[in-house]
Amino acid sequence: MPYSPESDSMPRARCFFGVLLPILILYRCASAVDSQFEWRQCEGQQLLVMLNRHPYAEAIIRGIAEFEALTGIEVAYVMIPEDRYFPRLEEAVDAKVGKPDVFMTGAYQIWEYAPAGWLLDLDPLLSNPLMTRSNYTYRDFFPGISGAFRWDGVAGHPTGDGKLWALPIGFEANCLTYNGEVLVNNRLRAPTTMRELIETGRKLREFEGEGTFGIAARGLADWNTLHAGYMTAFVNYGARDMEIEDGRLVSKVNSPEAVAVTDLWLKMLEEGGPRDWRNYDWYGCGNALGERRAAIMFDADILGYFQNVPGASPQAGKLAFAPPPAPLGAQEVKSNLWVWGLAINAKSGHPDAAWMFIQYFTSREFQLWSVLEQKSINPPRRSVFESLAFQGKIAAMAGFADVFSRIIENTRIYFTPNPHFFEISRSWAQTLHAIADGVYPDTRAGMDALKAWMDARLADVPVE
Repeated sequence: MPYSPESDSMPRARCFFGVLLPILILYRCASAVDSQFEWRQCEGQQLLVMLNRHPYAEAIIRGIAEFEALTGIEVAYVMIPEDRYFPRLEEAVDAKVGKPDVFMTGAYQIWEYAPAGWLLDLDPLLSNPLMTRSNYTYRDFFPGISGAFRWDGVAGHPTGDGKLWALPIGFEANCLTYNGEVLVNNRLRAPTTMRELIETGRKLREFEGEGTFGIAARGLADWNTLHAGYMTAFVNYGARDMEIEDGRLVSKVNSPEAVAVTDLWLKMLEEGGPRDWRNYDWYGCGNALGERRAAIMFDADILGYFQNVPGASPQAGKLAFAPPPAPLGAQEVKSNLWVWGLAINAKSGHPDAAWMFIQYFTSREFQLWSVLEQKSINPPRRSVFESLAFQGKIAAMAGFADVFSRIIENTRIYFTPNPHFFEISRSWAQTLHAIADGVYPDTRAGMDALKAWMDARLADVPVE
């Protein structure tokens, strides 16, 4: 019988999708029960796929030959470094020539791409038994992860409802990763609140001499600084970015909750971070943790994971994971989300073949293989995360599975969809710098100024 997340009774002797069998065989075995679906229905068609340079993309590339053998579809791809990826992608899809057919996208980009008419709604393909395997099992995806790509197209309306614009291939939640040896040596425990994190960071300033510090977190004055640790802290402490009031989007970044948590965030950086925290990005945070310059990192769980893989960094094997800080007694601990997905160009001349590609590379079989044999952490499917094979792989990562299980049901996008997301996020990050640099007399004054600017920017955004 076919494997399903509700029943772990797939006959392992014949169809077990362990690492010893090619995934091509697994697809044929798992699809044998489908009387309507046929993998080769688009045989002979050609696809162009655009990928961002990332471990998720590298796993896809390694699976293309088997996909071609299974489907008869020919695939060409281009892989572009992330600093140039989105400008190149947007130039290509805006040209309306139908190429690329399939491309990687983040969820925040959907808020621009969907209204521009660049994306194909995947729901009609997903619900068509001629086009989708009976055991594809969309509900196997964690709701907050797949829901990040659902949106009704109305600014101010949250993700999770509406059309399906992409399907996830991997994601990042945010938590604390810490050097267990450093904390033990200093008789400290993993912090649980922002105030504890600030105090711990202060105690660990220069914990092993000049150049070492307590906490690594993103600090660049750019949009991607916000979506990791900062937004995770922001929502855990009860703040919101904006709301619909009287038929328009209104900024809430100067609410008492928003001001308080922003003040805590900046104290954390100033008192426990590196002296040049304003220059820290994803790479700077990960390297500082892996090289024992930082004792704690507040950023993506997979960033800590990659530093802890044997041989990946000097501190590999010494790192452990803890939930993101939240107020004392918090019943739910939340994480803001970054997720990569695959989407279809609305102008593609081969939408059915493109769907075969997405279906294959977001399937349970491929995603299990990619987390076991490649670097596609985190898996978007519950059945993959809960599989014995994956649990065995992450067992050596102290606290990783526990933190994941605690936060996954409340991991989603907490920003409010709006067409000016990137501009607003960049200005917000710049405001954090200005507050820290003393441009404003205090945090409230800086957030008041940011609110006024945001309200003016959002004034032309329709919400109905």
